[in-house]
Amino acid sequence: MAASNTAEQIVEHIGGSENIVSLTHCATRLRFELVDAGKVNQPALDKTPGVLGTVPQSGDRFQVVIGGAVQGVFTDIMNLPSMAGAKPGASGGGQSDADVKAAARAKARGKNAWLDAFFEYLSNSFRPLLGVLLGASLVIAFAAILDAFGIVDFRAADKPAGWIFIDSIWHAVFYFLPLAVSYNAAKALNIDPWVGFSVMAALMTPDFVKLANPELVATTVCTANPIEGAADICTANIFGIPMPINDYSGAVFVPLIMVAVLAIVYKTAQRVIPSNLHLVFVPFLSMLIMVPVSAFLIGPLGLWIGTVLGQGLSWLNSTAPFIFAIIIPMVYPFLVPLGLHWPLNALMLANLAPPPAGLGYDFIQGPMGAWNFACFGATAAVLVISARERDLEMRQTSTGALAAGLLGGISEPSLYGIHLRFKRIYPRMLVGCFTGGLIIALGSLLLGTDGVRANTFAFTSLLTIPIFSPVFLYVLAIAGAFFVAFFLILFGDYRTAEEKAAFREARDQAEADAQLEAAAHTSGAAAPIAAAPVPAEATAGAATATAVALAVAIDTVGAPIAGKVIALDEVPDPVFASRALGDGVGIVPTAGRVVAPVSGTMITVANTGHAFGLKTDDGVEVLVHVGIDTVKMAGKGFEVLVSDGQRVEAGAPLATVDLDAVTAAGYSTTTIVVVLNTAALASVTPKPGIEVATGDPVIDVRP
Repeated sequence: MAASNTAEQIVEHIGGSENIVSLTHCATRLRFELVDAGKVNQPALDKTPGVLGTVPQSGDRFQVVIGGAVQGVFTDIMNLPSMAGAKPGASGGGQSDADVKAAARAKARGKNAWLDAFFEYLSNSFRPLLGVLLGASLVIAFAAILDAFGIVDFRAADKPAGWIFIDSIWHAVFYFLPLAVSYNAAKALNIDPWVGFSVMAALMTPDFVKLANPELVATTVCTANPIEGAADICTANIFGIPMPINDYSGAVFVPLIMVAVLAIVYKTAQRVIPSNLHLVFVPFLSMLIMVPVSAFLIGPLGLWIGTVLGQGLSWLNSTAPFIFAIIIPMVYPFLVPLGLHWPLNALMLANLAPPPAGLGYDFIQGPMGAWNFACFGATAAVLVISARERDLEMRQTSTGALAAGLLGGISEPSLYGIHLRFKRIYPRMLVGCFTGGLIIALGSLLLGTDGVRANTFAFTSLLTIPIFSPVFLYVLAIAGAFFVAFFLILFGDYRTAEEKAAFREARDQAEADAQLEAAAHTSGAAAPIAAAPVPAEATAGAATATAVALAVAIDTVGAPIAGKVIALDEVPDPVFASRALGDGVGIVPTAGRVVAPVSGTMITVANTGHAFGLKTDDGVEVLVHVGIDTVKMAGKGFEVLVSDGQRVEAGAPLATVDLDAVTAAGYSTTTIVVVLNTAALASVTPKPGIEVATGDPVIDVRP
């Protein structure tokens, strides 16, 4: 189908040109801001030739994944007659994402935009911490296994010093969690993250903690806490004003509220203080104001909010555990794709804080595990079907997604790469979610408990099973959720009859073409032609073609930037992680010099400097994407050194990037390298887990 027809179909299925407020693009995706996202015909978009996937976002934003041809499709859309009156800007020109968001907020008049901003704030505050939270949960799971086998009693007050030291590995993450949340939250609101860190740190210093000791501070008064086992309630006299002294370790609502207020103070100070004095006096005034405000007001308020919310849900869980255990896994499949699960994550962390600030345990993660394993069961069924159906692309996608799920507890690769693309999956997966929740509900009723508890924040994977109690009830629940979803999809398929027939027709045709081509090569080789002598030019051409084929067979894609190579599953972008654009790697860079990973022709050069597409003489298409969402920087911190259509050799400089500027702007510097035409090649083998210099092999490619 012609590209113009593709453009016409995209506009039609997006709701028509009148539904488009703004259209931008990055190196792989069309980014739509719409009047009404409800008008989008997503199933039809997913079937549109040239569309690799679709990603609904919060509010009325919508992304259409195109791949390396995005510039051409964008141009075709903008040249459509129906778009004559609407001229949204391309990436790096026209309306930026920030402009679009501001316009949408003005239009919404606070009804919906504030909610979008709220969830984005929560997401940006917690997402960078997921890795260390996962690491800490695995340490605790390891400790729980040793405790279960009687090797060491991790609950004993007199356990050996070595195991107390082991405790410090995971305890550090949760104890200093408020500092990390403050730092991330400040970055999310575009203020100095170290100011946010320092304000929160003031409430956790030994000097502040000392104020709770009447023996050291004569003006401090402590009374017994009515909650059994909880610390005394202490109040210090600060310049004649009583100030409650609390333990803020592990608190999450306090830093979230504090940074939101700090952003107002910080930006006000920036407006009233001359710019040449910002470096000193903006942080000075911000800390001078916010440390007392946090200690006297925000700190106690944040702890109270966390306590009330936690106790409220705890009451619901205790009063109606049957209902609670079923509701949580049933709503999670709808919360996660929209990013609305972050408030529940914050509540989990708040629950884990020791009393009186929290409960000392969490009861949400157990039912949540039922949803996660139903999700993974659905992915496992897709893997089996795709292997049986010889669907190479879906088999690769589901294999990576299942590994990320079962071992890491990460559902996004399954959701974005598979589940949201096929409408038959969700109804069957929800039956698995219901089954897991029902098992927890019935088990809790029979045992007389209030559900499944966890003593730490964990990603619900196979590796973290030991942290849940009662563990056998949790295992029954996740197994039920997994296998019900698995068998429903395995026997019912994840595709409609039309999708299945279309795939098989395309697969059979592709296989037939491949067999014909192989037969032609075989017959040509077996039957020497006794004809006129072959001209020397033709012989040389054949030799060159053979050399080219061999080059592809042993070709490698080099590192475009120096750093640590990671798997795509670890890349904080669901589209790349799902491999919708092809297989490859991410690189966490240590230097800002970007070079060509292969020799070839530049087919895409983003004027913002964040993305480059190359095509080798052998037809291998490689995309280099510098950072995540760095298109929003509009070229700041990037210097482009090549142009479209230019011929480059492997190792030739493409751009320089100021990594500090990217980090300061709040974006990840992780650079992605993918082979866009992975499906057309026999194998694309990434090489994660290594440190590389520019030019070192990171991907093996074979025809």
